[in-house]
Amino acid sequence: MTSTIAELTLSGPYRHAQRILAAWLEQGQALARRRAFAVRVALAALNATERHRMARWLAWLAVAAESRRQPALLPRIRLLDAALGQAAEDVFARLPVDIAAKRADNHRLTA
Repeated sequence: MTSTIAELTLSGPYRHAQRILAAWLEQGQALARRRAFAVRVALAALNATERHRMARWLAWLAVAAESRRQPALLPRIRLLDAALGQAAEDVFARLPVDIAAKRADNHRLTA
């Protein structure tokens, strides 16, 4: 019995941008400032579909960071690339309701 399963294939530029962005997110602020241009160049190579995928990936990374009580990622992304940051925030806002509610509760506790 043969079945057809759609397989997600990621382009070379997407994989490169994801790797370099992940490394950038883990760096301290001084090093991240020096490497921001390289990350922007990698992100510029993405097409619209890949930028949307990257925004979804960043939104889920933001959820993971919040669950570990780490600093918020999305404002940092917005400083790096305003359009990608906005797209990631839009995706984050559409994530399941219980995640959005937890985010609102955490925000109220820290404010």
